[in-house]
Amino acid sequence: MATIDLIVLGMLKKEALSAYDIQKLVKYRNISRWVRISTPSIYKKVIQLEEKGLVRGTVVQEGKMPGKVVYSLTPRGEQEFDRLMLELSGKPVEIYLDLNAVIVNLEHFTPGQQKVCLDNIENHVRVLKSYLEDNICQKAGLPGIPETGMAVLQQQFILAQAIETWVAGLKEGL
Repeated sequence: MATIDLIVLGMLKKEALSAYDIQKLVKYRNISRWVRISTPSIYKKVIQLEEKGLVRGTVVQEGKMPGKVVYSLTPRGEQEFDRLMLELSGKPVEIYLDLNAVIVNLEHFTPGQQKVCLDNIENHVRVLKSYLEDNICQKAGLPGIPETGMAVLQQQFILAQAIETWVAGLKEGL
């Protein structure tokens, strides 16, 4: 998957990391909230990228700890990063929301059931919005937080606000 490739290559472009460190960064940066990426997929992806010659793994031993593999970009990996940046930024923007599967089928539910579904969506959007707002406040001004990372958090917050407004309007119309 090109998106996961780009995320992993981008992290390794900045610094050499182990698969575990990449996984921790994905979790810390909340990347899995806006891109479908799981811990097992990170480990598999790093191995695949190494097999393709895009990253190089080096075993590093720290003290008496067992050795761990730290990955860095190869020149081919640098080229692939550039190619993926241009390819993915050149594609049309698509927004997939699982909740739309519910919305298109609301007509098959009674008004009471429709309200329950929309209340569920509304509650989850409210929780997401609160989470994003807290995350933005916690990370604002911290050293090491890239502006682009903050921009994605703000983008997600704005989308959550828009969905919240949209669901409220939909509820009024039903």
